[in-house]
Amino acid sequence: ILQAHTAVEEKRQLYMPYNILPLDPESQNQAIMRYPEIQATVSALRNTSGLPWPTDHRMKVNEDILDWLQSQFGFQKDNVANQREHLILLLANVQIRQFPKPDHQPKLDDRALTEVMKKLLKNYRKWCKYLDTKSSLREPTLQQEVQQRKLLYMGLYLLIWGEAANLRFMPECLCYIYHHMAFELCGILAGSPMTGEPVKPVYGGDDEAFLKKVVTPIYETIAKEAKRSKYGKAKHSQWRNYDDLNEYFWSVDCFRLGWPMRAGADFFCQPLEQLRVDKNEKSCFDVFKLKKENEREDN
Repeated sequence: ILQAHTAVEEKRQLYMPYNILPLDPESQNQAIMRYPEIQATVSALRNTSGLPWPTDHRMKVNEDILDWLQSQFGFQKDNVANQREHLILLLANVQIRQFPKPDHQPKLDDRALTEVMKKLLKNYRKWCKYLDTKSSLREPTLQQEVQQRKLLYMGLYLLIWGEAANLRFMPECLCYIYHHMAFELCGILAGSPMTGEPVKPVYGGDDEAFLKKVVTPIYETIAKEAKRSKYGKAKHSQWRNYDDLNEYFWSVDCFRLGWPMRAGADFFCQPLEQLRVDKNEKSCFDVFKLKKENEREDN
């Protein structure tokens, strides 16, 4: 039993859990990993040259762009693993349909990269246009860095989406989050225009920082509104559903929320009109309760 346990532990160090793609070093010869399109995308993702890693980061074998994004923004480990497979398969599936075929395989084709990025960020670009706001996506000055930058933009979007949970019902809210985090991403890579020093994300790269500091406060607001709905029995004017909360991000007024998000912003607070309604309802309930008590005393 002990020998079997030791053998399992040794294999656990060699093999990583996966859904479709075995990306650990010991699985390179499996059939699915021999596709040129898969090899090209994996190779492109592992190009981390020029990316500033945190000083206390311990480098691992085959780290890629999504690992770097995790170190900067604090995404969850399993989310990173899932979205890595997601992005690889998206790009490989588009590249395998390209005609004519790319000349230099295995190499990620720019046509596939552009097509997938266009689809992923379509709503974000429409959101920026609707609000007449400049996009946070900046192309690098060096041509050889363009592919890496596009992979970073797509990876960041998928990592935000993968960890957003119920916030996916609020697509413009996700656009707001992505807008600020993509701007921070450009600052990390280009440095501050004043000092030239790399810009640090406002929420840092601590473990699960994105979940705890970005997703959780918004989710708690949604939960409070759902509680006030009284299981759908309350009047709609007395609580906000997903659409109502998402409408907040349809106007430039949403930028009042700031980044980091202000805890006292009106998005997180119950409207004053509603507070008055709730207070009046409570007062009426108290009067009714007092009346019933008086009737029992008279009897």
